[in-house]
Amino acid sequence: MPFDDLRSFLRALEKTRELVRIPFEVDPHLEITEFADRAVKSGGPALLFDAPKGSDVPAAINLFASMRRMELALGVGNVEEIASRIAGFLQMQKPQGFMDKLKMLPKLAEISSAFPKTVSDGACKEVIRRSDFSLDYFPILHCWPGDGGRFITLPMVFSRNPETGKRNCGMYRLQVYDGQTTGMHWQKHKQGAEHYRRLAASGKETRMPVAVAIGSDPATMYSAILPLPPEIDEMLFAGFLRGRPVEMVKCETSDLEVPANAEIVLEGYVEVGEMRREGPFGDHTGFYSLDDDYPVFHIECITHRKKPVYATTIVGPPPMEDFYMGKAVERIFLPLMRMQLPEIRDICMPAEGVFHNLILVSMRKSYPGHARKVMHAIWGLGQAMFSKVIVVVDEDVDVQNVAETAWKALNNIDPQRDIEFSMGPIDSLDHSSRLPNYGSKMGIDATAKWQSEGFTRRWPAVIEMSSDVKQRVDDLWKRAGLHRRS
Repeated sequence: MPFDDLRSFLRALEKTRELVRIPFEVDPHLEITEFADRAVKSGGPALLFDAPKGSDVPAAINLFASMRRMELALGVGNVEEIASRIAGFLQMQKPQGFMDKLKMLPKLAEISSAFPKTVSDGACKEVIRRSDFSLDYFPILHCWPGDGGRFITLPMVFSRNPETGKRNCGMYRLQVYDGQTTGMHWQKHKQGAEHYRRLAASGKETRMPVAVAIGSDPATMYSAILPLPPEIDEMLFAGFLRGRPVEMVKCETSDLEVPANAEIVLEGYVEVGEMRREGPFGDHTGFYSLDDDYPVFHIECITHRKKPVYATTIVGPPPMEDFYMGKAVERIFLPLMRMQLPEIRDICMPAEGVFHNLILVSMRKSYPGHARKVMHAIWGLGQAMFSKVIVVVDEDVDVQNVAETAWKALNNIDPQRDIEFSMGPIDSLDHSSRLPNYGSKMGIDATAKWQSEGFTRRWPAVIEMSSDVKQRVDDLWKRAGLHRRS
């Protein structure tokens, strides 16, 4: 069964010993970060700070910071189950007869149960503050010593395309300037930024309504980070993950809708043309992203539950909580990538690559230059366009085993022949590119080379012991008592 809200997820984590409560005072200024960093890097639990310094609102962190917690959050035994569900939908074809139609009914019912449902009221409106409110009421983290201030780090930011009315929900950090205003970190390539640009270009309006929900059921929160195509509503996909519609309620000050089960909702607007310095911020790259100009979010109203829980996260030197969230994205969306590139067998984004710096790809090679075709195709796929380094290996390489991949790739390449460079969009957080948002990428063809690719030497086989010897030594190994040492 899907979780009703954040607090039901917290209860489940506590019941499965995946959460520890911290009953004493801990400072949101740096100290909670240090707790969370130590916990995730030691394989520790999620944390619920019952008494954060300076606030009566508990703070929850590291909710997704392991594959086990990701599975609990999404209600599966393994995230590959979701990938299988997606693959099943992608393979649906027009039914040929009555039995085919019957077989399709469960899938069609699953789709229909995913659509968001508008309700008249919700728990997020138990307290409505139109005046005399301040962000200081919440335990917002100052994450790292060099940060430009406090940041809301796990928000679901809602906006609408001013031309189509299509909703977007993204996760964009918000730097707190004062009790009523924050920065709006809409990176250039994100949908929120596109909505802002379209409104500015229209010249019809000067204010863009924005709503920010903090804390919801885990599948809905998670959907805000997913690299979905612009035409797919994140709340629809959340319903697909939950197997139940996300209930949405209209805001007090605009026509935007937010999850009715949210813990906290910030309602307001962004003024076209108003920019303010935002950052620095200790980012998921493990470095500080530099300060830059971003739009300003003005808060007009805050609604929340009577006793809200503040959901937050930190990013920094990997692995962090975002690695596990990203690993689930990798597994869930592999069927979508394979729909466009069926030759791909698997992909892996190692923690050290912080998502966009390195992607390992295994593929079934069918013709000369096939690996390079795959590289360029990936650079043309949505958020994958930011991949700085792509390493392509043959299908017999287990890319989830990074050591094996490095060993075989490094043995298989002639650097001058097999490495190519390309120019294109770069992630806004990349501090090494020659220009903001634009720089070079590297593709490495580490597949075995063919004569039809100009390789005229013999290609050697990998060293491997024969299976009959392995089987004989299995018994001898036990007789020697060595199995008790392993």
